[in-house]
Amino acid sequence: MKNNLKKLWFIFAQTVTVSLVLVILLKILFPELLSGQMHQANFISRQTPVESFHATAAKAMPSVVNIFTSKKMRAHPRFHDDEFFQRFFGESFPHPMPKDNRLGSGVIVRADGYIVTNHHVVESADVIQVALNNGKIYSAKVIGSDPESDIAVLKINANQLPVIDFAEVNTSRIGDVVLAIGNPFGVGQTITQGIISGLGRNHLGINTFEDFIQTDAAINPGNSGGALVNTKAQLVGINSAIFSKDGGSMGIGFAIPISIVKKVIPQIIQHGSVTRGWIGIQAQDLTEDLKKSFNLDVTSGCLITAVVLASPAEQAGLKAGDVIVEIDTKKFFDTSSMIGVISELQPGSKAKVKLIREEKLMTMEVQVGKRPNLIN
Repeated sequence: MKNNLKKLWFIFAQTVTVSLVLVILLKILFPELLSGQMHQANFISRQTPVESFHATAAKAMPSVVNIFTSKKMRAHPRFHDDEFFQRFFGESFPHPMPKDNRLGSGVIVRADGYIVTNHHVVESADVIQVALNNGKIYSAKVIGSDPESDIAVLKINANQLPVIDFAEVNTSRIGDVVLAIGNPFGVGQTITQGIISGLGRNHLGINTFEDFIQTDAAINPGNSGGALVNTKAQLVGINSAIFSKDGGSMGIGFAIPISIVKKVIPQIIQHGSVTRGWIGIQAQDLTEDLKKSFNLDVTSGCLITAVVLASPAEQAGLKAGDVIVEIDTKKFFDTSSMIGVISELQPGSKAKVKLIREEKLMTMEVQVGKRPNLIN
């Protein structure tokens, strides 16, 4: 009897010990399995891929429009002036006027008919037509544009239009899923999906003011001016350009961020253009070699290479060779960001420019001018 009890107790002890070891191993290797129902649900959801962006698309698509433009081209001189054609056909010879037809996209930003698109989509267009998602077509006029950021605003005679929701500024992150909506190659409204591949892209030579969102969502000719939205159907950017060797998408597209769009649209609607600050200098990035040659111990700044005659900078005493390190306490690390800082200054106001000249730190006051239109 005693031997049987000892055997049972030994088996029980072994079972308990093995069970405890298994529980500890499971806790270490698979903590979600032992953390309650809520954690189990989270574990399952993380392993389940998103099956559809239909709800996002259905919400955003009505706010994106197709844009069709045409521009009259000058007749070929041969048809207009050639003596043979004049003798053969006489003065009644009909001089053909070929047209340059273009495709683009746009985004409804106000319910009373205001649409944002790219400047290059509607530049010099004689006729602009806008097709809504519901199939209705309207004639449009250009309210104004800003070539330096490549943004234009159109107006159609319509009301109660579906307006896109704007994302908050500076909330986009690398790796976020985005959808590009537009009219590529004129096939009709199309959605492509990708992620945000990069932020703050500049020095691309596309616009004067560059702070692009880079995405691998397919963007093709006809997508320009269309929407780049997040999974909440909020506008994060206006599709503007692609890197391509053959005219098609290669997985590198660029969109103007909502931060620039929000600044530019109100000015264009109110004034037809955008007013920016200007002081009249040309500059270059401050490289490590330049820092050594000028014996500079700074982490930010730009080297002035030229000063425009009769400009605010010349009147304030700035010279080529000066190194600007701050403007109104704002620092910058390249010419692109410096131009951005200057453009934010109010024309007519005074700005304090901190600079280094001949290894001496000094501050000068510049009366800010209005940036001229440098793009025709």
